[in-house]
Amino acid sequence: MSRSVFEPTLANFSNPFLRYFTATRPAFLVATLAACLLGQAGAIYSGIQIQPLTAVLTVLLALTVHAGVNVINDYFDALNGTDAANTERLYPFTGGSRFIQNGILTPKQIAHFGYLLLGAATVGGLWLSWQVGSGLLIVGVVGTFLGWAYSAVPLRLNSRGLGELCVLLGFLAIAVGADYVQRQAFSFQPYIVGMPYALLVTSLLYINQFPDRKADAMAGKHNLVVRLPSASAVWGYLLLIGAAMIWLVAMVQLGKLPVLALLSALPLVFSLCAFWVLRQFFAQPAQLLPAIKWTLASMLSHALLLVIILLWKSQ
Repeated sequence: MSRSVFEPTLANFSNPFLRYFTATRPAFLVATLAACLLGQAGAIYSGIQIQPLTAVLTVLLALTVHAGVNVINDYFDALNGTDAANTERLYPFTGGSRFIQNGILTPKQIAHFGYLLLGAATVGGLWLSWQVGSGLLIVGVVGTFLGWAYSAVPLRLNSRGLGELCVLLGFLAIAVGADYVQRQAFSFQPYIVGMPYALLVTSLLYINQFPDRKADAMAGKHNLVVRLPSASAVWGYLLLIGAAMIWLVAMVQLGKLPVLALLSALPLVFSLCAFWVLRQFFAQPAQLLPAIKWTLASMLSHALLLVIILLWKSQ
């Protein structure tokens, strides 16, 4: 695939601030915002009085970590060659930000920026942990480590077939951290509200790996989609969606979530549509763009509905 007309070019980013800001892939940071809101809404639903200042700081720090992880991922994918070799990418969803490949920033600049973001988030996280409790420090270290180790050498967890687990645990950690800041103690509540969303975010990572499959295999990134035969790998997507649905229904049945929370399962219809497309075109990456968009719509719509329901029921 030749360079898409939508891909970034140096001519479009003469402003240094805009250049670095866009390198974080800001549109995709909404996934972390949704996880934070779920954690906070779950805390409110369980009777915790929200503290606006710490709630906002939690979101900002989580977004900074996610931005740093995105940039670090671009750096290591440039080192291993997967983004450069990816001719079947579906920009902006797969194939990286293209900032290195299109000559907008050098690998060194990207690496320094990524670690600067993670360093800034670490300083902010230490201060917030001092305010609310050391438990937040544990959550922050685990979440940041998983984000870094996902692509960074020598661990390269995604290349070892552990990328899905990293994403699942990482987004659960965001919800847990957002809850902890308000509750100032650990609770099972953020797992109750955050698990279906974390599974849906993992399904987005999973389906995004199909267009990248050939490039990932060439670069030695042996994620699950690369390891499994393509026709079999598609069922992993359905497994993630099914697990999200089962968890949500189980929590309602156990009385951990209100019955109305079942409405937040309606967007999973988008995921089922995406699965139908994936089964048809798993070997034709150019046809998978609608499925990726439906997966994104499913996870964000689910999160929005559940947040609204939890806040409404807490009144």
